[in-house]
Amino acid sequence: MQYKELAKGRWFELSFVEQMSNVGSEVIRVISRNKKDNLEYSKNSIDCDLKLLYLTIEILNIIKNKNFLWLKEFTQVYETLVDNFYYDNIYGSSSDLWYKFFLYLIV
Repeated sequence: MQYKELAKGRWFELSFVEQMSNVGSEVIRVISRNKKDNLEYSKNSIDCDLKLLYLTIEILNIIKNKNFLWLKEFTQVYETLVDNFYYDNIYGSSSDLWYKFFLYLIV
């Protein structure tokens, strides 16, 4: 439900740091739920997380002349999250790496 509100336009009103805080907290929540074997909740959370990250990528794409490196980075983050949670994790991401990545962004 919260995603629907954000997707209607509220997401675009948030600062970049607020967006990444939301995405990062969802990724961390998914990792925590995976450890507790609550796979249905994890799938719903990562779906929402990917949608929010995609909205951020759309914003960066619009203003790419100033943020090309961020656009490239978050496109790769999106791809790596999909690989991690839906495929064979060929990039070798781990819970620790996701924690560090998102904590670095929001600190």
